[in-house]
Amino acid sequence: MKYKTCVSIAEKNPKKIKQILKNALSKSEYAEIRLDFVKPGEVPTVLESIKGKLSRCVCTLRPKNEGGKFSGTEKERVSILKLITEYNPFLLDVEFNTVKKDQKLHQYLKKSKTDILISWHDFKKTPDVKKLNLTLKEMRKFSNHVKLVTVAKSINDTSNILSLYNKSSKIKLIAFAMGEEARFSRILCLHLGSPFTYVSLGKAIAPGQFSLNDIKSFQ
Repeated sequence: MKYKTCVSIAEKNPKKIKQILKNALSKSEYAEIRLDFVKPGEVPTVLESIKGKLSRCVCTLRPKNEGGKFSGTEKERVSILKLITEYNPFLLDVEFNTVKKDQKLHQYLKKSKTDILISWHDFKKTPDVKKLNLTLKEMRKFSNHVKLVTVAKSINDTSNILSLYNKSSKIKLIAFAMGEEARFSRILCLHLGSPFTYVSLGKAIAPGQFSLNDIKSFQ
């Protein structure tokens, strides 16, 4: 099995992003651009500089209350999310909590031609199977591309998050657990149906994340 990967790029310097992205896409199917690492006012410049490669990019603008770095207001963030849709990336990552709260944004995104990746993270634990299944059911109402990521403290936690693939036959699900104890879930998810797994070019930007070279060595 060839493992499909998505390189996470968390770079503060806008000028470096284009170069890093070119390198990433020469080795990986996809790349995730963590636009929340860039100053809000510099996001349009970044989008313009990489617009030719956005068809293979997941664009993410994660707010601080969701574990991200975005430093602006929520109003600014929503405006930037709308701007990103105009560039029609491969996927636009939008938090489940965001679309639940902001009906106007949800409607806007629904009308846009951009495929939305609805994401949900629990940075403290892995809920029980019942809670996970309920969350997945609600998320599916917003998009066929769904991402659920938790923190695992045991093998049982990891089994619970991976069990979601039993309920995902009609959607493109990315589900795995963070943490050293659950690293293998980032590989197992591919065998269970995940369209790709997130990797780094070097230093991990999330707990337990493999580097691209690690993944290639497993194949």
